Amino acid sequence: MPVGIVLRRAPGVTRWVPWVWTATAVLPGAGPANWHVVRREGETVEYHAATPTLELHGADTEAYLHGISAQVPCLYVVMRESLRDDYPLDVVLVTASPYEAQDYTDSGEEIVEKVPMPHGLVAWVRDFIEEFHQDEVFVKRRRDRKRVDLVQDGIGDPRVDKPADVYASPALKRRRLQ
Repeated sequence: MPVGIVLRRAPGVTRWVPWVWTATAVLPGAGPANWHVVRREGETVEYHAATPTLELHGADTEAYLHGISAQVPCLYVVMRESLRDDYPLDVVLVTASPYEAQDYTDSGEEIVEKVPMPHGLVAWVRDFIEEFHQDEVFVKRRRDRKRVDLVQDGIGDPRVDKPADVYASPALKRRRLQ
């Protein structure tokens, strides 16, 4: 589904940061956009910056379920600083998976913004989950039947030929000499 991303440019609070950019809203089913001004209020301007496609995958339904089960269901907008001079940010991705968004935060290269998901989009994601989600069956791992309570003599690796036991503790060596 195409999702329009609304970015807000507000004046910075320090002299080192002239502008603060945040993702403030998403527009489900929006048409193509290229930094179209949506609203202007003093020095604060909101832009319809881009319209990436929100893709849902059947293997990620657990993550989507976790995301819409939150108190405020959200979409995650992944952005990078632009290399071009005309626009400050490039919208890389929009996702409903909090796990995928967390992966993008690990590198520190991308900016990840959390945006509340509209009710219609929550219903669309919920329908997708109901159709494709399969609970993973828990399989308990069985332990080896190896005995761990046996005491090893400190002989070391039997494949290595040696005149004496090089791994033996001093106490064992003293007992052998007596």
